Parts: sequence; structure tokens; C-alpha cells
Amino acid sequence: MDLPFLDAVNPTMKGMEAVIKELAHNSVPVLLIGEPGTGKRTIAKRIHNGSIQLGGEFRILSCSGLSSSSMKASLQLQAATLYLDEVGDLSSESQQCLMEVLSMDSDGERGVRVIGGSARDLERDVRNGIFREDLYYRLSGVCLRIPPLRQRKEDIPELMSFFLVRYSEVFHRAAPELSAPTRQLFLDYSWPGNLRELEAAARAIVAVGDESVAMGGLRSMLVRPDNGANGPRVSLKEVARAASREAEKELILKALTRTRWNRRRAAQELQISYKALLYKLKQIGYGEYEAS
Repeated sequence: MDLPFLDAVNPTMKGMEAVIKELAHNSVPVLLIGEPGTGKRTIAKRIHNGSIQLGGEFRILSCSGLSSSSMKASLQLQAATLYLDEVGDLSSESQQCLMEVLSMDSDGERGVRVIGGSARDLERDVRNGIFREDLYYRLSGVCLRIPPLRQRKEDIPELMSFFLVRYSEVFHRAAPELSAPTRQLFLDYSWPGNLRELEAAARAIVAVGDESVAMGGLRSMLVRPDNGANGPRVSLKEVARAASREAEKELILKALTRTRWNRRRAAQELQISYKALLYKLKQIGYGEYEAS
């Protein structure tokens, strides 16, 4: 699912929105630099969708581990926008191939627009001889540096509202109204996973259907003190696993309470097998109870 690009409150994002609208009216190459999860792909697609010249399709080419032959085959397009995802991960051979193809089509006859995206500092990679200087300047007709979510926290309320509505439609539930402590927690956190991490938190809240249960797993991740400028090193998978474990524990205990700890009835209510419930009880530290 594409990340949202809503009307921003943050001044930097407001300025970027104006630039994006202008870029949609020409075919100049664009380079998008930003941390993972900041919305580079969404911005690339937004530029494409707003174009009145190229039309055609929007194609995504993952550059990690891409061979030069695959690169050349992928570049044989007509009237399209080609988004090079993590272009900084291209091998030296693929960089050379890309440079050759772009040079041959310097007049844009095929109507192919190239937009590159990278979480790497490509200027540093150029200085260190990791990325070709001529390719860097070919790709960066316009270079947009996308701020991480921790630098645009004033946009978090609107973004969270968007995600909650999105997943309320996915899970066919009413969009929840977050409590004041949860809203403040989201503003205080540094969000090292950026928009994707915020989306994961919203998904967990809607999927579980109980903010307190979902936040039980997320809170332990969100309240960790920052470790440097980029915040704590917490992966999205770690956050999701923590939320899932806590939510599962709470749901099991609630079912057992309703059935007065009749494990067979609780298993039926939870729509899992009796053996599966016994196994999960051991996992959460309740395996010492006798089965009923």
C-alpha cells in the first residue's frame, strides 16, 4: 500500500508539495533522498500522476542486487515513469549500464522519465568512489531531501487519522478515537521507522479493536529513550511482534475469564484448537494450570 501524502502542516513538506506540482509539468530527472519509510515511492508516484506530458505507466525497479542485463531489459520502455528504488544499491556494472542508457536517450525521445530514490547519502558515496559522479548528476536534475517523521511531528495527528480510517475500512470496523495519552505518546516518540512504523501502529490498534490492548505491546517499544539522533534501533517487525504477543495474551485471558477458565470453551470461542490454546498458555506463563 502506498503511504499517504496529505496536505502538510510542516513548512518543509508544504514547500515540497509546491515543488512536486511543478515537477509534474516537465520531464526533468528527480532524485529523492530520505530515510526508509519517509514516502519516497509515494512522492515519485505523485509526480507521475500529476504529469500532463508523459502519461503511460508507473514502473518500480528495485535496484538491490539488480544485474546489468536485468537493468538494460527494464529500461526498454516507452512513455513511462521509471522509479529506481534504492538506486544507491546498484552495482558498479549496473551503474555503468544505467549511465549508458540514459546518455543514449538524453533527448527524451522515448518519453521515459527516471526518478531515483535512495536512503543512502549519495553525495558521500560519490566522494568515496562508491557511486558514479556522472550518474549522480544525471539523476539529480532536481534533488528533494524528504524530512524524517521526527522532524515533522506536527503532521502526525493528520497522518494517524488517515491510517486509522484506512484500516477501519480494511477490517470493517469503526475508526477509533485515540485517547489523549496515546496521542501524546505518538508525538513524543522519534519514529525511526517513519511513516511505515506509524502505519503499523495504526493497523495494530484497529486490528485488535482495543486501544489499551494494542498499546500494551506498542508502548514498551515507543517509550524507549532515544539512542542518538535517529532514535532507538527498533525494527517494524519487532514492533509488530510485540503488539501481536501482547494482544494475543490479553484476548486469551479475557476469553478464559468469560468461560471461568474452561479451556475447551475458551478455545472454541477463540476459534483455535484445544491443543493450540494449551501451547499458547505455556508461552504466556500459564502452563502450570491443569486442563479442564
